[in-house]
Amino acid sequence: QVQLVESGGGLVQPGGSLRLSCAASGFTLDYYVIGWFRQAPGKEREGVSCISSRDGQTYYADSVKGRFTISRDNAKNTVSLQMNSLKPEDTAVYYCAATHFAGALVQPICSMAYEYDYWAQGTQVTVSS
Repeated sequence: QVQLVESGGGLVQPGGSLRLSCAASGFTLDYYVIGWFRQAPGKEREGVSCISSRDGQTYYADSVKGRFTISRDNAKNTVSLQMNSLKPEDTAVYYCAATHFAGALVQPICSMAYEYDYWAQGTQVTVSS
C-alpha cells in the first residue's frame, strides 16, 4: 500500500513562491508516476505536473510551465513542487497523487486524475494580496 503525506501550502502574495512536498512510502520495487493536481472551486481537477520514478521524466501543464518545478529528493521518498511567480489563478487545493506506471511517456496519463490510485489529503494554496 502506498501512503502519501502532503505538506506545505498556505497564503502567498502574487509573484511569491511556495513549495509543496509529498512524502511517499510503500512504492519500492515498482514504477510510479507521482503527480500534482489542483482543483479550484467550481472547476474540474486539473493536472499540474508529474514525474516518473523510473527515469525522472517530467511534465508540466502549459499554465505553469516555466514557473513550477517538480523534483524528487536524493532518497527518492519525497516529491516536491516548487511554485514561483505565483498568480491568483493558481489558487486551488493541491493534491499529490501516485499511480503504478511503467510506460515510456508520462504525458498520456499525467493529467488523468481517474488513473491515479493513491492520493494525499490535499493542501490549500491561496495567492492573494
